[in-house]
Amino acid sequence: MTQPPPPPPPNQPPSPPPGYGYPQGPNPYAQQPPPQPPYGPGYGYPQQPQPAYPAQPSAPRRKLNAQAVIIVSAVAAIALIIGGGVWYSSSKDVSADDKASDKNNSSETTGGTGGTGDTGGSAEKAPADTASKVLFQVPEPVIGADENSATVVGSWLTDTVYAKSGRAEIVGYDPVKGTKLWTVPLPGPVCEASRHTTAGHQTAIVYEPAMPTKDKPSHGCSQVAAIDLDAGKKLWTRTVKSGDQLISLNNVTISASTVAVGSTNGGAAFDITGKSLWAPKRADTCYDAGYGGGEKLVAVRKCGTYGARKLSIQTIDPVSGKVLSDYAMAKGIEDASIVSTNPLVVAADVNRSAGDGSGISDFFSIDNKTGQLRTKISAPGDKYAAECEGITRTEYCTKLAVGNDRLYLPTESHDGTGEYSRTNEIVAFDLATGKQNGQRADAGDGYTISPLRMDGGNVIAYKRPPYDKGGQVVSIDGNSFAQTKLMENPATKAVRDVEFSMQPDFAEIIYADGRLYMAQVYARKPSAAQETRYLAIAYSTN
Repeated sequence: MTQPPPPPPPNQPPSPPPGYGYPQGPNPYAQQPPPQPPYGPGYGYPQQPQPAYPAQPSAPRRKLNAQAVIIVSAVAAIALIIGGGVWYSSSKDVSADDKASDKNNSSETTGGTGGTGDTGGSAEKAPADTASKVLFQVPEPVIGADENSATVVGSWLTDTVYAKSGRAEIVGYDPVKGTKLWTVPLPGPVCEASRHTTAGHQTAIVYEPAMPTKDKPSHGCSQVAAIDLDAGKKLWTRTVKSGDQLISLNNVTISASTVAVGSTNGGAAFDITGKSLWAPKRADTCYDAGYGGGEKLVAVRKCGTYGARKLSIQTIDPVSGKVLSDYAMAKGIEDASIVSTNPLVVAADVNRSAGDGSGISDFFSIDNKTGQLRTKISAPGDKYAAECEGITRTEYCTKLAVGNDRLYLPTESHDGTGEYSRTNEIVAFDLATGKQNGQRADAGDGYTISPLRMDGGNVIAYKRPPYDKGGQVVSIDGNSFAQTKLMENPATKAVRDVEFSMQPDFAEIIYADGRLYMAQVYARKPSAAQETRYLAIAYSTN
């Protein structure tokens, strides 16, 4: 993660700290001949072209339930994610919307996986009046006496509900009124949340089995559950074991109707009905550290020990677990993040050279059909402001978007024209050539701009405002790079203070249909008795 910004100049209130080819070898997930049971697979950013390296040894197969080979599931449109653990899902005909922007895929994004190369029409249109009003605010949950903070990761939006993780619960709110529609109680805090959903608005979370205490501040993130966002119900809970020991899970995602979880002990997957698809084998010397979901399912598979790690980026059939393509990362890459699964884009900090804690020095554009590297894009940490947390959170990237066969990145902020002002731009890289197309979308003096997601061929972006204004949401034309303002938030201090606490670096942001939802990923104890903190805030121009 990037370092907190320096103290503001005089007369400016402080801002809160920021929160983000190799030949394919033998299929390690192929079904084995009788009498052995069938096997299935035990996430990342695109990298620059690699020189030829010796072929990597094939990874051991992971155990796939025998019933998995007969599971048939319809592959439905998956919406794009916006920001960490955020997605938007629509029950409308998704053939146009999905092709246009796959809103549940984001970001991703404000980071996100999925992405689309389609240049179809955009869905977001400028209103007659872009001035927004606050629809509702959700207070932060009360933190326990033995806690300083609590994870509240996970935000989702459908046509009928805005859902948000709270302290050991997920709550569904009316997306306009903010009234509580339903609550799914949990025995412990949410650790991770999928940025994707099924076509039926089902998503997945990882959570602890109990609340933290002074004597035991963590119980391990061992529980994975499916949540029906329309019904407001937990469908099932499962665990993953290594021998007799429960595995603490690091990430969760969804592709088609498959829920996939990754960890340092291997990956596992379940059908959305709860049926087990595959699980780690104790004898495995390689493991699935995590997965990227959305339109495709992609695994980041690791072999070897720290300092001598070998990584493979594998596109996997989400039902059978069959490896469809395999790209071996070069030496010097310990971790990788999945930016987009279609087109496949992976991010990595090669030889820990980023130098800014962003987790990104390079992006890798990979053909997910052949596993061949298309191009590598250098993204030095001192020039570009996207972030990924690929060490454990394989799919958690912020402030970037993929679409039009391009990668959209924000530059680092630099001096503006006004006194003490800062600004930046969004630039685009071609995923076939790795080159910038020469176009730039300027934030404007005093603003900094970050991509949120694709909207057809256009980029939806958020502008962090100067201290005396409200934030903006704009649409950037994918061809001309011309900007259209979609929303400008109130500049009153009370509203600004809430907005400033939920910026793209460290919060979840969803924009859809003229409404903006911003939410925290950590709830903290108030620093003063009179301080009011909010879990989420919603704006609308409608």
